[in-house]
Amino acid sequence: MLEIAFDSVVLFDSIILLIVAFVSNTLSALAGGGAGLIQLPALLFLGLSFQTALATHKIASVFLGLGASIAHLKSGHLTKTLTILMLAFGIPGVMLGAFTIVKIDEQLAQFLLGILTIGLGVYSIFKPKLGLTADLKNQHFFGFLLGGLGLFFLGFLNGSLTSGTGLFVTLWLVSWFGLSYKQAVAFSLVLVGIFWNASGAVTLAITTEPQYTWLPALIIGSLIGGYTGARLSQIKNNQFIKRSFEIVTILTGIALIIKVVV
Repeated sequence: MLEIAFDSVVLFDSIILLIVAFVSNTLSALAGGGAGLIQLPALLFLGLSFQTALATHKIASVFLGLGASIAHLKSGHLTKTLTILMLAFGIPGVMLGAFTIVKIDEQLAQFLLGILTIGLGVYSIFKPKLGLTADLKNQHFFGFLLGGLGLFFLGFLNGSLTSGTGLFVTLWLVSWFGLSYKQAVAFSLVLVGIFWNASGAVTLAITTEPQYTWLPALIIGSLIGGYTGARLSQIKNNQFIKRSFEIVTILTGIALIIKVVV
């Protein structure tokens, strides 16, 4: 009887995790980030410590990128120069952030991140033409250098705080390099989703053991959700993606602030 009850609890938790992963990663793949809006708080609510939840979420997020890449790699949105730039500057930032997370005041950092994330959505709302069409800029040495330093900082945030930082990358690519939202979402999902998150996952796993028994449900939900959201982002126009980005950023920021205050 005890074994049956235990199996029922495990099955129930797996179903909840699968649904949470699918919903959060579908929204993330559509808006260009924000999987941590639902997934990370859900892991904390189910009883994991912040460090364990972060490591588990980071591993699952890699499969968001894999699911999305199936839809995006043939789109032609990924250019060689920006791909190299995001990997060269972003990955060291992610690894540094993951190693220093234990030294950061978690509540203060997440509160400030919540305010900044809301600011992203508000900024996009008040820039009605932002990202609707590609208007490439800063495509020169110093433009790439400053853009790369910005990506390094965002990589640091990705490795240390994780929730919603993909949204920062999306808006940075739109505002600094002049990409459309559709192009920026493709970069964020494939490069941040796979390579940045994989770097963070490996780094975090060195110091914190993930909840391996929960990973199968999270991975399946992330793969399916990533592919579903990426397909939606290809079908829908930039106006729809822009609105999705704004909604997800504001909700992510509110969720981060509530998690600290409550």
